[in-house]
Amino acid sequence: MAGIKDVYQTADWKAEKHVPAITAPQKVAKGEFVEAMVSVGKEIPHPNTTEHHIRWIEVYFHPQGEKFPYQLGRFEFNAHGESAQGPNMSTVYALPHAVCRFKTEKPGTILATSYCNIHGLWESSAELNVE
Repeated sequence: MAGIKDVYQTADWKAEKHVPAITAPQKVAKGEFVEAMVSVGKEIPHPNTTEHHIRWIEVYFHPQGEKFPYQLGRFEFNAHGESAQGPNMSTVYALPHAVCRFKTEKPGTILATSYCNIHGLWESSAELNVE
């Protein structure tokens, strides 16, 4: 039986439109706020239609030496052109882009996951060094 880790997909975000791309500094001072920006479709735009869209992005930080990561935020995108007139008839479309800020005294890994309603779960990570 497959576990949740077996259904996450990953790839280089420059070549795959579903991968959450993390933009964050590689190094910060202890206690300094880190701004982590996560977007899906950064290099290759992801469709944002009623039929095919990114539903959510989650961002975590896993401090080095700790067992579990901390959830920094969950961002849902609920406007994909649907309306009372039918699919793709609205002029409102959410962009799968999220920003969160946090501080830490330990180095670790920023983790991001996203969900496409057609192509499933995707993940990526970025290392953060703390001095």
